Amino acid sequence: METMKIYIDGKYYDRKNAKISVFDHGLLYGDGIFEGIRAYHGRVFKLAEHVERLFSSAKAILLKMPLSREQMARAVLDACRKNKLRNGYIRLVVTRGVGTLGLNPYKCARASVIIIADKIQLYPAGLYRRGLELITVPTTRNLHSALDPAIKSLNYLNNIMAKIEAIQGGCQEAIMLNAQGYVAECTGDNIFLVKGGQVQTPPLSAGLLNGITRGVVMELARQNGLEVSEPNLTRYDFFHADESFLTGSGAEIIAAVKIDGRVIGSGKPGPVTEKLVAQYRGLTQVSGEPI
Repeated sequence: METMKIYIDGKYYDRKNAKISVFDHGLLYGDGIFEGIRAYHGRVFKLAEHVERLFSSAKAILLKMPLSREQMARAVLDACRKNKLRNGYIRLVVTRGVGTLGLNPYKCARASVIIIADKIQLYPAGLYRRGLELITVPTTRNLHSALDPAIKSLNYLNNIMAKIEAIQGGCQEAIMLNAQGYVAECTGDNIFLVKGGQVQTPPLSAGLLNGITRGVVMELARQNGLEVSEPNLTRYDFFHADESFLTGSGAEIIAAVKIDGRVIGSGKPGPVTEKLVAQYRGLTQVSGEPI
């Protein structure tokens, strides 16, 4: 069995020796950014979009990137080749780098790039057939004015607290509301509803990550002749939806069939959801940057 090779700042290390300094501000303060990217059939799906979002996150936190967009994309593809990865998951991480024990990020000489090309851990297969049960949790989504959820940062404690509450409530996933009480997103995925042939998802202004899969699914829905909109949504809107589903690079598309004890639609993955799943999987078969 070949050992996984992990990219750290231009060199490759096996899993046992892939290490960062205890003085790295990514570890000390969650000061860094990341992307979760999928590979299908020897192609990296939506690589350019993921790299662009990574650079947007970097600009938002004034993180000077050590590689260009083109170099970053090539490094991702190279890490896949090194690991002979045709189908799997790539975690692309950029930390602020090694610094002092103080908060000052300008004491960090250079950012570090880490790329892990590995197998993906999805929800169990049965949940894709049956659909997820969700609960709304007390932990609200970060404020735009505090730590904007549009920044895919290494500080994921807000999401983790909500995930803990979901698991303690007997569910795999949670709905997070924003400070105004509107639905924002789930702990690791965006959320949609289908009502009367319309597809709706919370607006970016509600405080959520601008998901790559979210954008793909909105485009697929429009191609199917469905009206797609982004209104402010409440829990009530989801309780009365015909269908609901989650989207994310790792999860792809998965139905939500019960929210806070209320059965959504038929209680099974609905026809719109199933059609979008089939189309999304079809797209991943033929689209992407060749490894």
